[in-house]
Amino acid sequence: MKASDVMAQHIVSVKPDSSVIVAAQLMLENRISGLPVIDSNRRLVGIVTEGGLLRRGEIATERRRPHWLEFFISPGRLASEYVRSHARKVNEIMTVEPQTITEETPLEQIVLLMEKKRVKRLPVI
Repeated sequence: MKASDVMAQHIVSVKPDSSVIVAAQLMLENRISGLPVIDSNRRLVGIVTEGGLLRRGEIATERRRPHWLEFFISPGRLASEYVRSHARKVNEIMTVEPQTITEETPLEQIVLLMEKKRVKRLPVI
């Protein structure tokens, strides 16, 4: 078996400049947990998943740590977490350059790749 035997046929995608709210609504309406991010040239530029929507400022699910612990965490990591939890656009929370496969990729290779890269989704190009 290969990717074309098991891949989704109906693709729902989002643009990089779409709002995070639009992405969340698309996922809910279509009962899916991830969206490919496609630019105006119809190129895959990223992927946004429900995991990217979990820690959000507007729904009070952003990560909270004791203030003393923040002294031990790099400022860059704290800034990155803040940006992701308060982002307004998909391109601010998406995973860039996602691992991809082709329709001809054998299932055995797909499974190995998913395990190796620790991913749950592999866009088919």
